[in-house]
Amino acid sequence: MTSPPTRNALFHPFHLCSPETLERLLSQYDSIHFRDYMALRLTPLMGTTAYQDRMGDDHPTLVTGGQIVQGYQVSGPLDAAAVAEIDRDLTDPSWRALFHTGLREDRRFQRGLFDLTHAMQIGGMLVPGPAALLRLLEPERATTHCTVALVQALAKPGLTLGDAYRFEYGLALVKTAAAQVYTIRLAQAHNLTPVTDSRTHHTLLDRSLTREHRDLPHEYLRR
Repeated sequence: MTSPPTRNALFHPFHLCSPETLERLLSQYDSIHFRDYMALRLTPLMGTTAYQDRMGDDHPTLVTGGQIVQGYQVSGPLDAAAVAEIDRDLTDPSWRALFHTGLREDRRFQRGLFDLTHAMQIGGMLVPGPAALLRLLEPERATTHCTVALVQALAKPGLTLGDAYRFEYGLALVKTAAAQVYTIRLAQAHNLTPVTDSRTHHTLLDRSLTREHRDLPHEYLRR
């Protein structure tokens, strides 16, 4: 008898998952692979901050036993190929519509991009979270032209309030699409199956793969 093929999962798009999700992943896959926190460097003077925690910090025996594999670095500036892939998502009306619907209806997706429990710093103003969300959910944002270059051009101080909202929404688009780029790259390079417990991220990845005619099996764990 031959042993069944191993199933190795790449959890995406986050660098951590809940205990419940980890338990389910371990019951279905031989190993679970986790990226490090993604800190993007948009310009030489502007980027997002990295967190140093890893999934294996609280599960050292799983790391030692090979059930958790970690340390995939996804921070720093975007290369030209990544920028091109991100721009294809940002200029895809279907992908943009799915993103905006997720931002409006999926609280978990929303919280992963914006901390709305407190006031948000929008440009030079401190705006209450609910008021900021209303501006970010304006319907026209789903169709306003956006590219990596446009977001980079807005990554500077002294923006008007309108441009500051354009930047925050554009940065959320870029971060979401960049995480997808790294998911696809890591999965293909290491023969991993992308798995997520985020419905919106699963739907967005599926749209990108379909548009690009890429055959990459990926799975969704319903919470």
